Order: sequence, then structure tokens, then C-alpha cells
Amino acid sequence: MRDLNYQLKQLCKRNRDGSYSTQANRARILNQIANQLQEMGYRRMTTRSLKPKHVDALVKRWFSEGMAAGTIKNRMNCLRWWAAKVDRRNVIARSNEFYGIPDRQFVSQHSKAVVVGNDALSSVKDEHVRMTLELQRAFGLRREEAIKFIPAYADQGDHVRLKATWTKGGKMRIVPVLTQEQRAVLNRAHRLVGSGSLIPPQKTYIQQLRTYERHTTQAGLSKLHGLRHAYAQSRYQALTGWACPAAGGPVANSLSTEQRQQDHQARLTISRELGHAREQISAVYLGR
Repeated sequence: MRDLNYQLKQLCKRNRDGSYSTQANRARILNQIANQLQEMGYRRMTTRSLKPKHVDALVKRWFSEGMAAGTIKNRMNCLRWWAAKVDRRNVIARSNEFYGIPDRQFVSQHSKAVVVGNDALSSVKDEHVRMTLELQRAFGLRREEAIKFIPAYADQGDHVRLKATWTKGGKMRIVPVLTQEQRAVLNRAHRLVGSGSLIPPQKTYIQQLRTYERHTTQAGLSKLHGLRHAYAQSRYQALTGWACPAAGGPVANSLSTEQRQQDHQARLTISRELGHAREQISAVYLGR
């Protein structure tokens, strides 16, 4: 293994920020970046020898390959993480605009919501996987968040709290408990696992993830990230009183001033509940 690849691998092992999938994606992308730097002639690099010329060369290469803006931004995030961990933040400009990276387009008027009814749910044979899906459906959780869910820790009565180590962004967040169905789901989770998590005691997260994938596939369920879309759209309806654009509701330019204020506040609330820092990303789930 080349020196830079090895050093980046060790850097990732020492700094386990975020969820398992976040860590795995970061390690994979940084390994790709090390390979690309080697291919472009930057040899004998270490983690501390990152310079602006390396960043410029990488961005130029990514543009030349026709890489999507969102993908480039993800790679820039990994570069900034690397630079921060070796105390070289100033090597990379704070704004992506400096490199000519365009804003990512989040707006979609096509609904990606997925509804998993009770009949479909009952076709999932594994009870832990079935409960994981119930949590995803009721609280808009990501798959990893629901698999790692510990009811005894998370259930705070009027809200659930998610550990930073469960979440994609590595930040603790809160999702409100607002309906009787949400409370019923939590009660069933308590009864199933007691003080444990949705990962059975004899299994690791990866083993349970494979179990989840196998049982949902066998039940004919797919695109289950769409459960988050369904949660977001349901919350928007509850918060505003009308359907979001992706679900056939009015688009932004047809709203009154008062309605636009309601729309904005609803999007901020939903973004926080889903674990997104920017309101713009709500357009992926809700349309605009």
C-alpha cells in the first residue's frame, strides 16, 4: 500500500466521526483521492503535505471527468475533513464557489415517497427488521439510525433522541413524538428489545444490515429511503394544512405571503427532524 493511502486509512481509524456509513464512504473516497494524486504525479505525499495545488488539480480532474456537482461537493467535504484533522484547514478555500463548483440542484416535483402498509410489513419474517421498518416509517429515520436504535435511550416521552454515532452527519438530533401511532411503535420496540438495540445481541451492525437487506428483498420491498420522503410529506401537510408540491400541492410562486412564511417554517422544521443542516435540501423531499 502506498504511504498516502496507508496514512489516510490510519487517519480514518483514529477519527471515527459520524455513522458507520459516513466513515466507510469517507475512507473509500479518501483512498480514491490518494490514488488520483498518485496518478497525476504527486508521489511520496503524506497526510501533512496537502497543498492548494493538489486541491486545484483534483477539482480540475473531476470537472474534466464530467462529475456531478453533488459528487464533487462530497469529495470536497472529505478533503476538508482530511485538512482539518492534520491542522491544515487553510489549504482549502472555505467556499466551493472559489473553485467554480456550481450549486447543487435540489428541486424535484416528483414524489419519491414510499408507503409500506401493514400487509407488506407483515411479509417481513425477521421481527427486528420489521421493527426497524416501523421506526423508519414513523420517524423518518435513515436505515442505519433505525437499526442502531435503542428504545430505552431514545424514548424521551414527547420526543426521541438519536445518538451522534447513529446519524449520517455525526450530530445528535431530536424527532418529536406527536401521534398515537408513533407512541405505539415505540412501545412495541420496548417490548421487543428491552434495554437493547434493534441489533440482536449475537450480531454486529454489519451482520444485521445484511439481514435487513435480505429480508426486505425477499418481501419485495425496495427504495426504502422513500419512507423518509413519505414522513417529510406527511409532516409538511400537518404543519401547513396543505400538500407539498411533490405530492400535488401548490408550488411556491402560487402561495400568498402568509403561506410562504408557513412554508418556510415547515421546511426548516422538517429539515431539522430529518437531520439536514440546510432548508434547501427539503426540496428533495417536498418539491418547491
